[in-house]
Amino acid sequence: MSKKIVMYTTSWCGDCRNLKNQLRDNGILYEERDIEQNAADYATMMGYTNGKRVIPTLEIEGKILINPRFADVQKEVS
Repeated sequence: MSKKIVMYTTSWCGDCRNLKNQLRDNGILYEERDIEQNAADYATMMGYTNGKRVIPTLEIEGKILINPRFADVQKEVS
């Protein structure tokens, strides 16, 4: 069973785009939440990052990864 991944992102973020491509290329499913489109998602992300706007921020089964490398995400989901 795969772990649930929630990615907090924006449409213009290059790091977000790169990570999303790497996840897709490796068959890793995720739920994307655009923090500029939803105030609740923005507030959640800000809580995870101690009030700093840092994207991508991922929540994987309760663990928070802030601007992670793909290798860090792979470790969490394998």
